[in-house]
Amino acid sequence: MLSVHEKVKIAVVGCGAVGSYYGAMLCRDGHDVHFLLRSDYEAVWRAGVTIHSVHGDFHVHPKAARRPEEIGIADIVIIALKTTANDQFPKLLPSLVGPKTTVLTLQNGLANEEKLAELFPIDQIMGGLCFVCLNRTAPGVIHHIAHGIIVAGEFQRPSQPRTHQIVEMFKHAYVPCRLAEDLERAHWEKLIWNIPFNGLGVGGSAGYEAVIAGKLAPDFHPGKCLPSRELLDSGRWEKLLRELMLEVIHAANHMGFDIPESAADHQIDRTRDMGAYFASTLIDFDRHQPLEIDSMFLEPLRRAQNAGMPMPRLKNLCEVLKQLEARNR
Repeated sequence: MLSVHEKVKIAVVGCGAVGSYYGAMLCRDGHDVHFLLRSDYEAVWRAGVTIHSVHGDFHVHPKAARRPEEIGIADIVIIALKTTANDQFPKLLPSLVGPKTTVLTLQNGLANEEKLAELFPIDQIMGGLCFVCLNRTAPGVIHHIAHGIIVAGEFQRPSQPRTHQIVEMFKHAYVPCRLAEDLERAHWEKLIWNIPFNGLGVGGSAGYEAVIAGKLAPDFHPGKCLPSRELLDSGRWEKLLRELMLEVIHAANHMGFDIPESAADHQIDRTRDMGAYFASTLIDFDRHQPLEIDSMFLEPLRRAQNAGMPMPRLKNLCEVLKQLEARNR
C-alpha cells in the first residue's frame, strides 16, 4: 500500500516532453526514478533533466538506462511513448513489470490499455490523460508552458485503493491529478481537444478546402501547420474546429458517456491561454516523424462508426492526414 510519504521505484518509458516532465516532477519529490532512453541517454546521464516551467525552473538527475534490464522490476511503470511505438511493448516492458507492478499509460488516443492487456493482467493496468502544454526543446530540456493536470483511472474496473494512492502520489509531487471513475469517458473528453487541435493543425498544411473534401488537391503544395492561435481566429478554421468538437461529443454521448456540449467551449477557452501552441502532432509532422493517426483519429472513428455514428468531418480529416503522412515521410 502506497502512502504519500513512501518513495517508490518508477520507470519512465518514453522520455519526450510528457515522460520527462512528469518523471522529473516525481524525481524532485524524492522517488527513485529511472528513465529508459535512446537518443537522449548521454545528455540525461551526464547533465540530468532541466524543466523550464511557468511555475518555476528546476533541475533533477534521474537514473538513466539504455535497456530495460538495467532498470529491473519497478513499482510503477509510466508509459509516455508515442503510440506509433506500441509494437515495442513486448520488447520494452516485461523486464520492468513484476506481479505487483502498476503499469500506467499516459499516451494519446484510444486502445493503448488494450495493447497492454495483451501482455499483463487487467488489474495491473491504469490509464491517464495529460492536459498539459509542453515542448522538448533539447535533449533533457523541457519547456512547460501551461496547465499540467493528469486524470487517471483503472482499466475496465472501478477505482481501487492503489488508484487513489497514485493520484495522491502525483499531488504530493505538485502535479495536479484527479481520479477518473470512467476511464473510457475521460479518453473521449481528451479527444475533444486532441482531434481538432492536432488534426486540423496538421491538416491546415493542406488547406481548408482539402480538409473539407477529404483529399489533397492535384496541384497540392504543402503550407505550414497551424498552431492553436491560428485555429482560433474566429474564422472558418474555428468554425470547423467547433464542428469537429461537437462531432466527438455527439459520438461519445451516443456511446453512453454523457459529455455536455459546453465541453467544447471549455476546451477552447483553456486553449486561448496557450498562445500560439504547436501540438505534438504538428511537431512530429515538421520533423517528418510518424503521426499518431491510428490511436488519435482512426480508432475513435472506427468505434463511432461501429456504434452507428458516421462522423463525416473526422472521416475526411483522417483521409487528409493519411495522405499528408504518406507524402511527408
